Amino acid sequence: MSYDRASGAAAVFRICFVCTGNICRSPMAEAIFRSLIARHGFERTLAVSSAATGDWHVGERADERTLAALEARGYDGTAHRARQFDPAEFAAVDLVIAFDRGQERILRQWATTDHDRGKVQLLMSFDPESHGPVDVPDPYYSDAALFDSVLAMIERASYSLFRQLEPGIRQGA
Repeated sequence: MSYDRASGAAAVFRICFVCTGNICRSPMAEAIFRSLIARHGFERTLAVSSAATGDWHVGERADERTLAALEARGYDGTAHRARQFDPAEFAAVDLVIAFDRGQERILRQWATTDHDRGKVQLLMSFDPESHGPVDVPDPYYSDAALFDSVLAMIERASYSLFRQLEPGIRQGA
């Protein structure tokens, strides 16, 4: 994980997507955001990573169904390796995005200050068109169809989050 700009200076805004195992939902969001960052030329002003609340899959690639769903939509997740979120990272990130209320609760418990607890947000809270569940379902124990559906939810909410961040990022660019 690196939050540094290519020039060595600190990035303007840092996001970490955190799900349960860091092999399904959070790698999807990370791949989508990496694509948005590259497409808009924000490599020097926006940094993204992903992590897990648990350590079950540390060092593993993203789930094959995650990789297939990403590839089908034109994203590349092949370089991903799972890691666990370290509560010390709160000092280095501006926004920590959880995919369900369980992860949100864990992350807020790990945060030691109100400021850090305030960095933890649910992904679906950024999607103004979302009138459904606030949780993004975990597709791990399901089939490829749910991976595609979950990716569509994450993509929509990620694009919305990016649109909300873009004016501030542009000012810093």
